[in-house]
Amino acid sequence: MKLEILPKNKGLRRKKKRVGRGPSSGHGKTSGRGHKGQKARTGGSVKPTFEGGQTPLAKKLPYSRGRGFKNFDFKVEYSVVNVGDLDSIDKSVSEITSEILIENGLIRRNANLIKILGNGELTRSLSVKAHKFSATAKKKIEAAGGKILEL
Repeated sequence: MKLEILPKNKGLRRKKKRVGRGPSSGHGKTSGRGHKGQKARTGGSVKPTFEGGQTPLAKKLPYSRGRGFKNFDFKVEYSVVNVGDLDSIDKSVSEITSEILIENGLIRRNANLIKILGNGELTRSLSVKAHKFSATAKKKIEAAGGKILEL
């Protein structure tokens, strides 16, 4: 078996549509463009935003200055942990760091900043290292005899 012996599949190569080559071609006279009108002329395509003469949607929407500025580029996001969740961590641990929070599944591995909130109760003294603390979280940790270390 040789490649040059293999038969060609029917319809493998489609012939180019030749328009404007007389009536017997099937694409003569108007060349498949119909009669008259904008689309029948050369260069007579319609813009994708054109809506048939009615006021375009882009003009109906209110104009506001500074639309390109997005403030979320500068947004600071914290991984939130409650004081009650800290109490559920193994009793042998006395110092809470980001590694311990990751091990216990309280924050994700890619968490940058950590904030401790005051939801729940703390029954033991802990030394907590985090980037931010709420006022109630500070009170509860210090009331339990713990220490706060802001990073």
